[in-house]
Amino acid sequence: MTDNFGDREKAFEAKFAHDAEMKFKILARRDKLFGLWVAEILEKVGADAYARDVIISDLEEAGDADILRKVIGDLDAANHLIPEADLVVKLSEFLVEAESQLNPKT
Repeated sequence: MTDNFGDREKAFEAKFAHDAEMKFKILARRDKLFGLWVAEILEKVGADAYARDVIISDLEEAGDADILRKVIGDLDAANHLIPEADLVVKLSEFLVEAESQLNPKT
């Protein structure tokens, strides 16, 4: 009977680890899509490099405040004034797209 509990515990741990990894991958993909979109607005030549910078900026703190702070600063510096609410909507749209790219069944 203890084997059954041990097996269940291992299965729950494996599922938790898998879910956490998928969440990280989905958020990283969302951030990349968002970064590429912003790079297009900023007419960046190195769009992929900019997208990587956006991904890295999202690792600074929990939530989306860090990524929004970076992007708003970059957009403001280039005189592209996009309201934060519009950027949040874009993040949500890219989250849906990232989820569909990484989990095609959903």
